[in-house]
Amino acid sequence: MKRSILITGCSTGIGLDAAKGMRDAGWRVFAACRQEKDCARLRAMGFDAPRIDYADEASIAAGLAEVLAATGGTLDALFNNGAYACPGAAEDLPRGALREIFEANVFGWHDLTRRVIPVMRAQGHGRIVNCSSVLGLVAAPWRAAYVSTKYALEGLTDTLRIEMRDTPIKVILIEPGPVTSQIRANSIPHFEKWIDWQNSPRRAQYEASLLKRLYQSRGPDKFELPPSAVTAKLLRALTVARPKPRYYVTTPTYIMGMLRRVLSSRGLDWLIAKG
Repeated sequence: MKRSILITGCSTGIGLDAAKGMRDAGWRVFAACRQEKDCARLRAMGFDAPRIDYADEASIAAGLAEVLAATGGTLDALFNNGAYACPGAAEDLPRGALREIFEANVFGWHDLTRRVIPVMRAQGHGRIVNCSSVLGLVAAPWRAAYVSTKYALEGLTDTLRIEMRDTPIKVILIEPGPVTSQIRANSIPHFEKWIDWQNSPRRAQYEASLLKRLYQSRGPDKFELPPSAVTAKLLRALTVARPKPRYYVTTPTYIMGMLRRVLSSRGLDWLIAKG
């Protein structure tokens, strides 16, 4: 039988490429999306595509039930991937913005993972891969909401990995840096909903930097890689006998992972602040 994997956030970017890459590698892929219209598009491409919205607990339960019904109650791997950003200065983030992003980027991931673990325990094997970020290793200005969710995810994943040592379930982090995706464009509605930048004491800084980054086409970031670079690490994490706890993707992730170990917090702050 084909090995099976559930991947979330498959409408574009990392998730879509992972779905295609894992199918090409011979896996049965359940390519979940938040919106039904995207699920329909993926079904037209030949994928099983349950609707899973991390912020909607009922959709998580129903989506996983759909997967298990199709496989006879088994699932070899889960790739938690779907997430979004809400750019803005930390002092301008209202409580509701943080509550909303944590629902989607942390709480929903944890909910789905907890539902999958009993399935993997019962079948005697399984791998859970969480897509973190270089921003789960180091912070960056204007990204407090996203950074805080990725730091939380890193802590949850590390703890779960240690606790799962006495089980046949492997827990793995993938940590991309700049990867081609729609995350910047998709962050604009959240920015416009939550950030009152016109009345911020940092208004001039918004106008000089963040607004240009959000609304002006700038081309690829330095060191940006295609999402296939993440798919390659995902496939390795799912197929080697002893997967690493972490897989870095892109040069900035390797550099920041190293600098976090060798620099003082003050020194790292200075370097990141300089851009």
